Amino acid sequence: MMTLVFFLEELSAKVLLETLLPRFIPEERFDLCFVPFEGKQDLEKQLVRKIRGWRTPKTHFIVLRDQDSAECKDVKQRLDELCNEAGRPETLVRIACRELESWYLGDLQAVENALEVRNLASKQDQPRYRDPDALRNPAQELERITNRRYQKVSGSRAVAPLMDIENNRSRSFQIFVSGVKRLVATGM
Repeated sequence: MMTLVFFLEELSAKVLLETLLPRFIPEERFDLCFVPFEGKQDLEKQLVRKIRGWRTPKTHFIVLRDQDSAECKDVKQRLDELCNEAGRPETLVRIACRELESWYLGDLQAVENALEVRNLASKQDQPRYRDPDALRNPAQELERITNRRYQKVSGSRAVAPLMDIENNRSRSFQIFVSGVKRLVATGM
């Protein structure tokens, strides 16, 4: 059995992935482990030590962090360097552009159904929501359009089971899913 260890910036990412990933990762072949940190600085500060200290054989690591206001390539390069320093250059590093909430804004039908906000899905074709990764503050936008019904952890718990894995407008979501699927398909 292979183990996939997800190092995550925050608890809301863990809540999302605990529901999302079993929908396309066969649990009879893979154990999933989620390690949430208390923000991006905590993640970067502890990443090398956590990877080096991991002793479970047949493990592959995946790092997920928000881009926030930084340059995406710079964030990914920094995380790749930390993984190299830890002796695991094959670690899959993925960036949620700009924030994890961009992934939810990429599937407004799921948000509408989960949070019971009427007519939200009809906004998906508006220019503002066609490319949710381009929004400057997705978390704030999601709170606004849901009339503050969205909260990070409870919102993740509600929306995740309803997300359409194949039809999300967030490019960073698509890249994350395709990277994980590729890992699973190759059996590492």
